[in-house]
Amino acid sequence: MAAELAGAETGVEVLSVVTDDDVAVQDSLYTAGRRGVGVTVLLEKIVGAGADEGRDLAAVAALARKVNGQGRSMGMALTSCTVPAAGQPTFDLPEDQMEIGIGIHGEPGRRRVPIAPAREVAAMLVEPVLSDLDFTGPDGVICFVNGMGGTPLLELYLMYNEVAALLDKAGVRVARSLVGPYITSLEMAGCSVTLLKADDELIRLWDAPVNTPGLRWGA
Repeated sequence: MAAELAGAETGVEVLSVVTDDDVAVQDSLYTAGRRGVGVTVLLEKIVGAGADEGRDLAAVAALARKVNGQGRSMGMALTSCTVPAAGQPTFDLPEDQMEIGIGIHGEPGRRRVPIAPAREVAAMLVEPVLSDLDFTGPDGVICFVNGMGGTPLLELYLMYNEVAALLDKAGVRVARSLVGPYITSLEMAGCSVTLLKADDELIRLWDAPVNTPGLRWGA
């Protein structure tokens, strides 16, 4: 909507790229495509660095499509969240259950399972991601373990440790990592795992200096 308004009301040239990295959603006659999850954060950093180099709009959009096409995500939750306008949880989840495949706007997942140790949870998130896209090869990955809003940082690093062990076993090299609550669902307790295939260009743009409230390095 913002893109349409900008183009219609200001005459500014606008190009849109929609992220769709969530492997929990299988495209079908009953869906409008996959959702955007953690790749959104990685894409904005990398594309921002590309724009900062002076790339034109078409080149920036092409870079965004490249990042989107090379990233996959999967999330889980131990609790729901309460959207203020609704005043009640978006879904009910028993204390001994967890939701696998949740979205970042409080959407329920694709299945519900008993609460399990971190190692098993990591496998539930990593295996569908690795099955959807081949992450092996000479290029490494950017591994992003994101908190959904109500998960302590200590637990997110515990999850990252389990994810990294699974990736090493699968022959996937972690070139860069990011851990923290960067794209959240209010007070939801849970996390998502995002992998992005990153060649030399994407690593260079990821490493480029950044100075924002959310990300800050090299500046």
